[in-house]
Amino acid sequence: MNIARYTFLIVITLVPIVATAQNYPESLSLKEIFHEPFIPGTRPNFSGFSPDSRTLYFRWDDSAGTDIDLFKTDLRGKNIEEAGDDVQLNYTLSPDGNYMIYNERGDLLIANADFSNERAVIASKGFDYNATWNAGSDRFAFVQNGDIWISGVDEAYLKQVTQRSDGEPGYFIIGWLGDDHLAVSQSDNSDYKTYYFPEYVDTYVDDGASRRGVSTSIISVIEIESGDKKELLKEKGWVSTDVSADGNYIAIDWADAPMKRRQISVYDLASDTTLTVFEDSTQGWLYGRSMAFAPSGNTLMLQSEKDGWNHIYTLSPDGSNLQQHTSGDYDIPYVEWLDKNTMLIASSAYDPGDIQLYRLDLRNNNQTQLTEADGHRRGFQLSPDKRYVVYSKTFFNEPFDLYLTEVCKRGSERRITHSVPESFNDYDWQKEDYIRFTGRDGETEISMSVLKPEALNPAGNPVVVFVHGAGSLQNVYKGWSSSYWREYLFNQFLTEQGYYVIEVDYRHSTGYGRKFREDVTNWMGKYETEDIEDGLAYLADNYQSADTSRVGVYGGSYGGFMALYTVSVSPDKFDAAAALRAVTNWDNYYYTNPWYTLPRLGTPEEDPENYERSSPISYADSLEKPVLILHGLIDNNVGFQDAAQYIEELIQNGNENFEMMMYPSERHSFRDQDAWYDEYRRIFTFFEEHLK
Repeated sequence: MNIARYTFLIVITLVPIVATAQNYPESLSLKEIFHEPFIPGTRPNFSGFSPDSRTLYFRWDDSAGTDIDLFKTDLRGKNIEEAGDDVQLNYTLSPDGNYMIYNERGDLLIANADFSNERAVIASKGFDYNATWNAGSDRFAFVQNGDIWISGVDEAYLKQVTQRSDGEPGYFIIGWLGDDHLAVSQSDNSDYKTYYFPEYVDTYVDDGASRRGVSTSIISVIEIESGDKKELLKEKGWVSTDVSADGNYIAIDWADAPMKRRQISVYDLASDTTLTVFEDSTQGWLYGRSMAFAPSGNTLMLQSEKDGWNHIYTLSPDGSNLQQHTSGDYDIPYVEWLDKNTMLIASSAYDPGDIQLYRLDLRNNNQTQLTEADGHRRGFQLSPDKRYVVYSKTFFNEPFDLYLTEVCKRGSERRITHSVPESFNDYDWQKEDYIRFTGRDGETEISMSVLKPEALNPAGNPVVVFVHGAGSLQNVYKGWSSSYWREYLFNQFLTEQGYYVIEVDYRHSTGYGRKFREDVTNWMGKYETEDIEDGLAYLADNYQSADTSRVGVYGGSYGGFMALYTVSVSPDKFDAAAALRAVTNWDNYYYTNPWYTLPRLGTPEEDPENYERSSPISYADSLEKPVLILHGLIDNNVGFQDAAQYIEELIQNGNENFEMMMYPSERHSFRDQDAWYDEYRRIFTFFEEHLK
């Protein structure tokens, strides 16, 4: 690895480049940002390869709108055309490569690998799915109405393997163990509770009932002939599984519901025994778990943050020969086996915002770099023949497009799609400064982006902070935002109006190691606020005319929570907050989304102090600065209950310095272009009133 290049990159990103002339999007209007045709176009979403790995399929709207169709092209991105309605991408190729099986209108069809000789093999009144080949490619198992059946390819027969009792969860087939056993899973949701997200816009009010909870996973092995079942695991929490290529082993990767403890166990069919081969635990919450057997042999790969960063390990099915193959202060966001000795990996070794592809040789841990250009890559999919990988790539002010790399050829990266309209270049987009600075503790490295105002005001320019959502997300990197492209444009619009705009990947964000993410455990908001404040301090020290005495903050979901939290606990640093679909009361989110809240805050009953100090509603009685609340009425992620409770608290405390708008037909992710526009028109007007 080129350490010199890595060091150089860190140096140049720590210091902003001050230029005499900056680029700004001329005449960008709010309506243009949120209405079709979309200025940056629509991002192509890779859908899959053809069975022979020669054709690529992706979903896209070539008119830069929301009318998405399926397109196809060759490996060089030539002859892009609509694929039609009869393309089948959800197929399962047989191990010998001769057949494929797929679901069509609830029935199972089989065909040759080139889709010729198509014929229905299972056509029933029920719904047939989850077809899974045996190693010999002459039989397959499938699920019909929750029970497992076996059928042949050349020999026509049907055998029912399971017969569920009333109320028993349906089965899902994991894979074949040998030729006479199946590994299966079930999800028991019987202890889920019902919550309500009422819908008001139709003739009658719909209660919007939704059952929520954390499943109990059941992993079993079933003997096909007798139907005898051996239970290997029954635990509440999060489970992934894989079966070895020879069918001798099944690996079970289980993490408990709070995501504090991880255990990988391997069941050996020959000895009928289960052995724990790997364990990990943390005070925060586990992240970046993946696990897979090699395509031949029995080596098991796993990813773990055990040393503080997400890295690659291998071991034998009996737990011996544990080896760590990557190490350092960086993450491996993607890994996939190529053969028993080689893996394809993505790595952030150069910089957290720069993702490159490598081929990893497990025999000596040498990494061969496949890509060279700076940029952020994600969404990797390997071809069936394992010769190509397709992914999305971006760089500053270059929206994501699809790229392809040959996994055995260095420097082979090529662009497949050109999905950005020519009119995008009519705007002179400003390239943000990408900065790495050290936080107040003198140790924590933090990523930040800065957009500068079109005109510097001698009296100072106000500052807007955009806060990304999800909490566990990376949004400051060397490229166009995948999750927040509208906000990306809106922030450019704000620079035309005289604002600095910054974004900070605060602690809790992913891509920066376990400690960086887990520091916020048991108190969400505290450290995120500190990191944003440190970003503002850096801005004040390094950017001419940045007036950090006039700071607005906005964001959606977790970003909305942070907007309200920062303006509540740090009114000397933040002067106005616009909160979209914000969590105001983490108690509510625990009951409707325990999978997210339990690992971070515990439970409201056992850890009430964590919830109280993390919830903006706890500070509503002393709120000093103006806030704008924007929320979809039928949001079934962060329910409108959060907005209603927060507003009621403000009213009861005599607070008159707030505004609110609800959107009757919108959920958490808005769909209507007019609703998007209305939201951001109000945010802009709000900042104009309170920051200028």
